[in-house]
Formats: sequence, C-alpha cells, structure tokens
Amino acid sequence: MHKPLRIAAIAAACAVAGAGLYGAGAATAGQSTANSTHEPYNIGVLVKDIDTYYGTTLDANGVYQASASSQYAKDLAAIDRAARKQIDKAAKKGQKKGQKGHKPAVVFDIDDTLLLSLDYEKKTNYTYNATTWADYVNKADRPGVFGSAELVRYAEARGVEVFYNSGLSEAQRTAAVENLKKIGADVNLDADHMFLKDKAAPPSYLSACATPGTWTCTTVQYKSGTRKHIEQDLGYDIVANFGDQYSDLEGGYADKTYKLPNPTYYVS
Repeated sequence: MHKPLRIAAIAAACAVAGAGLYGAGAATAGQSTANSTHEPYNIGVLVKDIDTYYGTTLDANGVYQASASSQYAKDLAAIDRAARKQIDKAAKKGQKKGQKGHKPAVVFDIDDTLLLSLDYEKKTNYTYNATTWADYVNKADRPGVFGSAELVRYAEARGVEVFYNSGLSEAQRTAAVENLKKIGADVNLDADHMFLKDKAAPPSYLSACATPGTWTCTTVQYKSGTRKHIEQDLGYDIVANFGDQYSDLEGGYADKTYKLPNPTYYVS
C-alpha cells in the first residue's frame, strides 16, 4: 500500500496523538496536511508523544508493541463499544437475507485498522519505502490492532457480513490472509469478501478511474467505489465502515463510519 506524506503530515496529527481525540462517527471533514507559516511542531517531541500515546515498548523479540494500558488502547475500546452497539442494532432489525439492499454488512480496512504496523514505522523512522514495506507485509507477522479480531468475529456471530477494503495490492493477498488468520480474524478471507488493489486487471466497477494497466483512482475513489459495489451490486447495506485514515471513510456508502487512531502516517 502506498503511504505518502509520512514525515510532512506527521505534524498534522500531533495534537490528536497527545490528546486522544480520535473516535467513532462520520468523518465530516478530511484530515489535511499542515500548511501554516508558523514553525511546525518539533518532530523529536512529536515522536515522544506518539510513543507515549501508544505506550510503545520493545518486546523480547525486538518488536515494537503498543501497550494494552495506553491511551491508544483506551480510545480503541471506546470505538469498539460504539461499533458493537451499531452492529447489534443492525442485527436486531431481522432483515431478510435475500432482500436486495437489506443484508447488513461491515467493511474493514486492514493496515492499522486490523493489523498494526507500529514496528515498521519505528524502525524506518516513519518513512515509506515500497521495497521495505512489501518485505514487512510479506512476513505476515504483524500484531493485531487491539480488539480488531474480536470485532470481526462479533459481527459474524451477529449475522452481519464481513468485508475487507484495503490498499494492499493483489500480490499481497496471500500474506494478508495469513496474517489475519494469525490474529484470529479468520472470517470471509476469500476473494469475494476481501477487496485489494489490482492495477493490472481492475474491476469494471472502477472503470471511471482504472482500466487494465492504467490506474488513476484516488484512495477515496477506490474505497468508496468498492463500497458502492458492495451495496448496489452485491445487495448489502453497509452499517459500519472502519478505517484509520479519513480516506478510508469518505465518499459515502456506509451508514456509520469509525475512524481509528493512527498518528504515524497520512494517506490522502
């Protein structure tokens, strides 16, 4: 997944990282990079704030982990509680499975929504490199975001269909599936439910911005176009859409959106 604007945009998240202001609900305004003329937030202090927010620790295997007692974990728990209420509400409606447009579904982004890449960010000093990122993803051993696998299984248990809408490439499908199984999110990991970027052979529902060999889709176009396909072509009602970037959530086709905290990079 291409992750631009990491160092430039990291300052845009600084206040949120320290104060824990992420939460559930619609993303009414997209997060943008800082363009003020005043002196930017000191990046050394910001990195310390990020570590404090995550409760970052180096485990016995040399992997940077978030702490279960951190503000990050507490913010995720609050989002989880709100999301479960929304899933319960959808499940209790008792909508008929075969009725087009009335089958409840949830959609999850993968990177830093289900799988945590904090270790990669720390060890690359919050900079993106396509080769090192691909190597990291292909190891398929990222820890899960706190509560993520449990929420996936909760939705399935309540009769709500689970879909995945990720910026990972089609070539990374095997690693993504393996990693999600490792964290316990072993639900609907087939190609009919997990949508990844296929720039060589994009689906017809993205034809406005993607044709074989030519991909001009923005993240919002790709993700909202996929959600539109889930609703209008597959006949589901997306009752909740989860992502760590505003670009995971914008563009409609979801009853509720849930923005998970991630102060380490920004994807437009």
